[in-house]
Amino acid sequence: MIIVENLYFTYPNGVEALSGVNLRIEDGEFVAIMGQNGAGKTTLVKHMNGLLKPTRGRVLVDGIDTRRVSVARLARKVGLVFQNPDHQLFSETVEEEISFALKNFGYDEKTIKERVDWALNMLNLERYRRISPFMLSGGEKKRVALASVLAWDPKIIILDEPTIGQDYMQKEKLRQFILQLNQQGKTIVVVTHDVEFVAECNPRIILMKQGKIIASGEAEEILTNEDLVKEAYVALPEIAKLFKCLEEYGFPRNVIDVYEAADLIYKRLRARNERI
Repeated sequence: MIIVENLYFTYPNGVEALSGVNLRIEDGEFVAIMGQNGAGKTTLVKHMNGLLKPTRGRVLVDGIDTRRVSVARLARKVGLVFQNPDHQLFSETVEEEISFALKNFGYDEKTIKERVDWALNMLNLERYRRISPFMLSGGEKKRVALASVLAWDPKIIILDEPTIGQDYMQKEKLRQFILQLNQQGKTIVVVTHDVEFVAECNPRIILMKQGKIIASGEAEEILTNEDLVKEAYVALPEIAKLFKCLEEYGFPRNVIDVYEAADLIYKRLRARNERI
């Protein structure tokens, strides 16, 4: 469980990035944090693994005050995949990158090999095993960074803009993978601008603006509220725009999932054809 209590954070240059943030993320929950650039999203999640320490207030991870422990200790519980993988990668090969943390955490060689093989296969990276991660595309680097975190099996996984650089098929694989991890009991926190990706994942959404949380709720509730998303400078999903137009024809308005949308339209067309 992550508990954020009255959190304030000011950078050394005097910019106040967080102002009185209160948040509770339950074990096994899937949360998406959204808002415009500079809203404080990345600053907030960096407090969850201790990379940043509160100016005021506190953050508790499973009851542990992040101010009192090292990043290395928190890393056993919280894995953070950075928005820019170049800030995270440093090893000469993909295999070495994924095995680095496992070696530091003291895993035996057999377990390290099993975990590295699992992560490579899971994220379709086997063919890059002995290649430098810096020779890969942006999307591939993202997957290597994710693999290096997943390999040590943290309880909480934080992904900062995970869909940047990914094509549609890779996004869909990532969505399925995240949902699978969540179903296995992992706590998932995603920072993203990708409303279509969030709409299809359907997590709880935290909306941020100017260092504060302005709304929290189910995805269907938040992403169909035009005034709210406009305030946070977040776009409506395309499906939500469509069903807003279809509301006058008797369709529900709070639809954001493409599969639910297709099913509703199909049922309406089938019923129409049966009447003819």
